[in-house]
Amino acid sequence: MNSQQKTEAAKLAEQLEQKGISDQLVLKAIAAVPRHEFVDEEIRGAAYLDKPLPIEKGQTISQPYTVAYQSELLRIKPGDKVLEIGTGSGYQAAILCEMGAEVYSIERIEELYLSAKKTLNALGYFPNLFYGDGYEGLPENAPFDKILVTAAPVEIPQKLLYQLRIGGWMVVPLGGRGGQKMTIIKRTGKDAFEESEHGAFIFVPMQKGIEK
Repeated sequence: MNSQQKTEAAKLAEQLEQKGISDQLVLKAIAAVPRHEFVDEEIRGAAYLDKPLPIEKGQTISQPYTVAYQSELLRIKPGDKVLEIGTGSGYQAAILCEMGAEVYSIERIEELYLSAKKTLNALGYFPNLFYGDGYEGLPENAPFDKILVTAAPVEIPQKLLYQLRIGGWMVVPLGGRGGQKMTIIKRTGKDAFEESEHGAFIFVPMQKGIEK
């Protein structure tokens, strides 16, 4: 980042802190990750505004506050093994990497998977990226300490629950098109789970299958 972009990223982190984000790992990551690299050149001037922006294939890069809020709910400790469902632009994966997580991320749209991998690697981030169906998760790489879902399923994806370690938890915006409740689902035993809700949000629907 050049000096102006560093200043804008730092100001964005300050704004998020004023909006209630308190996890210093999250705020440092927001200030460190060059969000402008994850959007098209013609809209890079808006990269450090706290709002969602369009990316390829009709998708969006989430509002920074939403990224920070979900990241804070994960309560990342360095070394945590985290599965992200929905790589998208790769920005959230970069935030998690910056926070010291061991990141696994799956994307159902091939073009986004390839673009995110190119961007992340060029910036020196090397999460474990996969092209596949988020509803299936990555059973071969489980268990995970945390799972982050960045699109909204109407119902809890059952296969993902069982890819959590006991004591781990999933952060997922749960609900239909009218809006979702940010939900934490903690795995407390082999077949035991606890849920809690953490505010209303609007996400794109989580879709099954893969797309070229």
